Amino acid sequence: MVTISTAAFFQACGSEDAENTNINTTVVPAVEAVQAQFGGLPLEERLNGIVSASNQVDIYPRISAPIEEIYVQDGDIVSQGDPLLKLRDSEYRERLRQAEANLRITIAQRRQAEAALGEVESQLRREQVLADRDLSSDLELEQLEAQLESALASLDLAEAQVDQAESSVEEQRDALNQTIIQSPVSGTVGQRTAEVGMLVNTGSRLFTVGNLSETKVTINLTERMLGYISVGQTTRIFSENIQDTVLVSEVSRISPFLGAGNFSTTAEIDIDNEAGHLLPGMFVTVDVLYGESEQTTIIPLSAIYRNPQSGMTGVYVASSFGVEAEQLEALDRGESTSNLSNPTDVEFIPIDVVARGRDAAGVNGIRSGDWVITVGHNLISRDNSDVARVRPVAWQSIMDMQRLRPQDLLEEIMNENVADQQRLDTNNIN
Repeated sequence: MVTISTAAFFQACGSEDAENTNINTTVVPAVEAVQAQFGGLPLEERLNGIVSASNQVDIYPRISAPIEEIYVQDGDIVSQGDPLLKLRDSEYRERLRQAEANLRITIAQRRQAEAALGEVESQLRREQVLADRDLSSDLELEQLEAQLESALASLDLAEAQVDQAESSVEEQRDALNQTIIQSPVSGTVGQRTAEVGMLVNTGSRLFTVGNLSETKVTINLTERMLGYISVGQTTRIFSENIQDTVLVSEVSRISPFLGAGNFSTTAEIDIDNEAGHLLPGMFVTVDVLYGESEQTTIIPLSAIYRNPQSGMTGVYVASSFGVEAEQLEALDRGESTSNLSNPTDVEFIPIDVVARGRDAAGVNGIRSGDWVITVGHNLISRDNSDVARVRPVAWQSIMDMQRLRPQDLLEEIMNENVADQQRLDTNNIN
């Protein structure tokens, strides 16, 4: 059972204390305590992360045109190559037709150049035969050789024009194909902004497509963190939007490049999301577990108290408090009790925090097995009391209470108050 509603508990104690004051009886604060443990404290770094889908891509058109048809909606599942929408293609079909006509013209011009070259080559061969018989002058031979060079150049130009025309045809054919926008990956469609009739260009994002069954969380790491965070370390991922669910995974990859000016980089955590807990764009909290502290005395963070009078940080220890073996076993099983002890001595002991985790801290100054006060320090400090009535609480109960959000704790307090009122009403009826 989670620790009792502290507000309701101490409100009741306050009422009893007020009555005792009226009859001139010394008020003894009622507190909760847990037994300090010995061991290593898990070292962790708490970071913020953002979720994205596996293979998540934004879809942009590669050409400018109005949207003519849309084939998918948000939430539709598509495969790689499936059509998403169609742009108006009449203009691109006309451009392709003109490019194909220009290609035919350049091919014809190349044939003319080939024919002209063949004619010059024939004349040159005849002229060389005549020159061998001394029936032709050198001038005529030189003129034909010059014409041959010109014909070769004309053919090269014609061939280049054909290549250019073929390239233009391919370009226009590709542009025409781009009027059908296909999904580059398999996944789920989302963030649709496309509407029929909308004029889009290369800067218009139309959809986002990604595989929601596999997600990744991206976190930022500082240069200092790279000294102790590495690939393969365990991570715990949780969010207010997925209450009571903690996802466990590993650091999958770390970018080796630091950003200019901010000296930070990014790490990614791959997560199986078949249950659909994570949604792309969601902000989550990530605890990266990177080791364990030296063996020392471990206490809950709620046990640490800064004395407002002395300014010292320490804990209140119930120095003469103890429980029977049977009750101690019940606490080890996570079973807390509602019984308060007789007044027992309490002492404020300064401590040094040697390691701090999310829920507990490793400290020097006290021993494992000591009973440390986790709830009620202010009552002891306010009254300068050296005795208190102690309620022993299971370690896990304190951990659970520390993790409660303020609204959860308030809800628990209200529920217990209602339950108390119902029991009171029942007793009055009886």
